[in-house]
Amino acid sequence: MSRLRVLASAFSCHSGAGSGLGGGEDILGWSIVQQLARFHEVWAITYAVNKTSLEQTLKDEPNPNLHFHYLDLPGFLRPLLKIQGGHQFYYFLWQIKSYFAARKLHKQIKFDVAHHVTYGNDWMVSFIGAFLPVPYIRGPGGGAHRTPKGFEKEYSLKGRLWEKGRSIGQWLFRHDPFYIKSQNRARVIMVCNQEAMDKVPAKWTHKVSFFPVNGITTEDLALTKTGEPQTERNGGFKVLSAGTLIRVKGFGLAIKAFKEFAAKCPEASFDIVGSGPEELHLKEVIEEAGLQSKVTLHPAVPRPELLSKMTESDVFLFPSLRDGGGAVVIEAMAASKPVVCLNTGGPGTHINQECGFKITPESPGAAATELARALELLYKDRELCTSLGKAGRARAEDEYHWDRLGDRLMDIYQQALQTNRSS
Repeated sequence: MSRLRVLASAFSCHSGAGSGLGGGEDILGWSIVQQLARFHEVWAITYAVNKTSLEQTLKDEPNPNLHFHYLDLPGFLRPLLKIQGGHQFYYFLWQIKSYFAARKLHKQIKFDVAHHVTYGNDWMVSFIGAFLPVPYIRGPGGGAHRTPKGFEKEYSLKGRLWEKGRSIGQWLFRHDPFYIKSQNRARVIMVCNQEAMDKVPAKWTHKVSFFPVNGITTEDLALTKTGEPQTERNGGFKVLSAGTLIRVKGFGLAIKAFKEFAAKCPEASFDIVGSGPEELHLKEVIEEAGLQSKVTLHPAVPRPELLSKMTESDVFLFPSLRDGGGAVVIEAMAASKPVVCLNTGGPGTHINQECGFKITPESPGAAATELARALELLYKDRELCTSLGKAGRARAEDEYHWDRLGDRLMDIYQQALQTNRSS
């Protein structure tokens, strides 16, 4: 493929310089534009907050193929970012502004292709995709996942109302004529998991390509090279979970599962790494279960430190009720840890029987019991624990290394630009 001039819309795009990566969307935005710049010249429109991090990185590691254009909204709109759901409206307005910036840049540069990267919500319009007169690629995206039926009772009334409002909002966005136009114009729609793929309407399925929203780097693999399962730890058994402490991540369910498991394996311990609004609630759950001596909450830590903690554990438990990406699951695989998760979204796509256990979420009680059984099996069979961990490491290296994903991205570009796949 000849060298292209690529416009990337990447609201979330943080290199990690200074304050560290802010989250999965930041990692995705940075990784995608980095990989594109291996092959093409890239102009990325991003949120102005990312400027310090990105400029520091480009100063330390110059890349003549990568250019950033920073956009902000008026300061009086910033309080929207502190309101649940408000950040989506803020982003909607930012997208409108980014289209006009893109149109101006296009007059100067004459882009060969436009790519909407972040946010990865597959139900939100891309104004660049809808109106910029160049071939358009979207994704990888997801985000339309639902909490499994019967698990809503794990939420507070406020949480259940939020879930209902979220579903209604997504329905409205999907029927937005601008959204429909952007999807119609897309040459390729990249989706991040099987659940997202299944939700694509039939009229667009011929455009769909799978592409994960998360991957690992050579540096990640170096940090986890000692991550062999701890088969000789004086009989102990360390279970680890990590993520933002919100209900949807399923940490309450994880504690219930661990309680069942610990009743049969009293020397086991459980560490949960993360920060968030559910911290006090989880402390109450731990106390009610009488697990204060076995379950420990740790504040969120930088990614390298989390990877180090993974190498010191025996198994990674992640029963997220809905999770489009599941980056932490891929990191656990890289650390040679067997993964126990629910068969939902990203984790359910990343994990197979060769590297862990994924549990069908039929009901909270049944799920907790099945998760506990998986932990017990790994506890009793350390050879199985080791083999699943090694297979996970191999899967992470073979399918989720960012250089390999970059090569796959170029295949998608070639496919998109050689054949007009628009409706």
